[in-house]
Amino acid sequence: MREVTPATLAAMLADGEELALIDVREELVFSRRHLLYARCAPLSRLELGFARLVPRRGTRVVLCDDADGLAGRAAIVLARGGYGNLFVLTGGIEAWHDAEFETYSGVNVPSKAFGECVEHRNALRGIDALELDRMLRDGADVVVLDSRPFDEYARVSIPRAINVPGAELVLRVRDLVPSPDTTIVVNCAGRTRSIIGAQSLVDAGVPNNVMALRNGTMGWALAGLACEHGMDRRAPAVSAQSMAWARQASARVAERFGVEHIDLARLDALRAEAGERTLYLLDVRDPEEYRAGHMPGAISAPGGQLVQATDQYIGTLGARIVLIDDAEVRAVMTASWLRQMGWRDVFVLTATGKETGHPPALLLPGEDASGMGIDVAELRALLALEAASLVDFSISRDYDLGHIPGAWFAIRARLAIALKTIRARGMLVLTCEDGTLAALAAPQAAAISRLPTRFLLGGNKAWRSAGLPLSTAARMADEPVDVWLKPYERGGDRRAAANEYLSWEIDLLRKIERDPGARFATS
Repeated sequence: MREVTPATLAAMLADGEELALIDVREELVFSRRHLLYARCAPLSRLELGFARLVPRRGTRVVLCDDADGLAGRAAIVLARGGYGNLFVLTGGIEAWHDAEFETYSGVNVPSKAFGECVEHRNALRGIDALELDRMLRDGADVVVLDSRPFDEYARVSIPRAINVPGAELVLRVRDLVPSPDTTIVVNCAGRTRSIIGAQSLVDAGVPNNVMALRNGTMGWALAGLACEHGMDRRAPAVSAQSMAWARQASARVAERFGVEHIDLARLDALRAEAGERTLYLLDVRDPEEYRAGHMPGAISAPGGQLVQATDQYIGTLGARIVLIDDAEVRAVMTASWLRQMGWRDVFVLTATGKETGHPPALLLPGEDASGMGIDVAELRALLALEAASLVDFSISRDYDLGHIPGAWFAIRARLAIALKTIRARGMLVLTCEDGTLAALAAPQAAAISRLPTRFLLGGNKAWRSAGLPLSTAARMADEPVDVWLKPYERGGDRRAAANEYLSWEIDLLRKIERDPGARFATS
C-alpha cells in the first residue's frame, strides 16, 4: 500500500488510465463531503460488493477516508482478495479540501450533476407542477410518462402518469403518443431522470412538444397536489411500427454521439483482454427480460437507472463498457448518455442469452470462521437463558423494518464503539440479513470483544424462515450512519427535506462549472 498526495491523485484522475477511487466511509458520512468521482464502498461491507464494482484485480485503486485508519484497514481486506495496486489518499478528504480541490455532498453526484448540465446546455423546456395540473384538469392533449422503475412508480405517482422507465422511452413513445400534437411531459421523483428522459426524446427526433416536470413527484407534492399510490399503468408491448421508428431514431443518435456497435466475436476479444482492461457487461433491458435470459456474465443495469446512478454499477474510471439489448434502442440511448458523461469506450451489443436468474455473489475472502456458526435453535436456547448478546450488522433501514427480538444494531467497522454501549456478556452472537456479513465479521469481532463469538447461520432470513417473530423495538448501539436516506424516508419535516434536496441538486451545476476535474461533454 502506497500513499498519494491530493496533487498526485488529481493527476491520476486526469491521465486517462484506469482508476478506481474508493471512499470506504459509511454512506451517510460519505454523503456529507467527498470527491466527485469517488465510489462509496464502506469498509463494513467491502467484501460483499467490491469484486463486482472493481472486477480487475490489477486496477489502480485509491482509497479515501477521514485520515482515521479506515483506508488502511480496507487495504488489508483488498490485498487479501488479490488487489495489489493499492494507494491511500494522504490526509484523507480534509487534505483534498485543504488543497483547494472541489468536494461534493450527496450521493450519485456525477449522474445528478450531469443531469443539471444537460438541462442547462440543451435549454430543455420544463413545466412546473401547477401548470401541468391545470393542463390535466382542463383536458389538454398531454401525456405524462414516468421514467422511474415500476416499484418506485407504484409507490407514488402523478395522476394519469404512465410508467415507462427511462431507457424504454424512445422504444415505446410512438405507441403511447401516436399524434405529434400531443404534449409529452416526463417525470421522475426529482430532476435527473425527468431531464435525461425528456432530452432522450428530443435527441431521438420526437416531433412533439417535450418537457420535463420540474422537481418530479417531490415538486408535485410540495405544490400541495395529491399523488396516487399503487397504480399499474404500464406501456403495452412494443409494436413493429414503434420498433422500426425507434431503431431509425437511435441510429441517428448513435452517429451523433459516436456510439460503436460490436458483435459476439468482438465481445470475445474484449473478454480475452479483461485481465489488462476492465470490462463491464451491463444488460440495460427491463429486469424481467434479464431474468428470462441474458448473456453469461452480464449484470442487470436498466438503462435509466444506469445513467441515474452510474457510480453504483461502474467502479473503474476508464473501463470498457458493453451495453446489451436485443432491441438495440435502449443500449444506444444509454450509451449516448455515458459517452456524454465522459466514458470513452462504450459499446452496444444487440444480443440476448440463455442464462437465467442473477449471477452468484462475488465475495472477497475473509478470515477463517469455520466452527463459529450456530443455527436458529441454538440461538433461541442461548437467548432464552440470557446467555448471549446479539448484534445485528444489517443495514439500518432493514433493521428498522424488523429484527430478531433483543438484537442490537451496530455497524461492523465501528464494533469497538458499539460494544461500549452493549456491554456484552456471555456469548457474542452476530447476525445480519442473510448471515454472510456476520460470518465475515466473526473472527475480527472475537478479537475485539475477547468473548466467545458465533454467527447465526443464514442470519435473519433463517430466523424468519423458521416462522419466528421479529421486533421493531430499536436497540441502537451506534448511530445509523450507514445509509443516506431519501427525503421521503426521513423522519421529521419531510417537506423541508425535499426542498433541501432539490436545492442541492440544482446547485450542482454551479459546482461542476467551477470544477476543472469534471469531464462531461454534453451538447
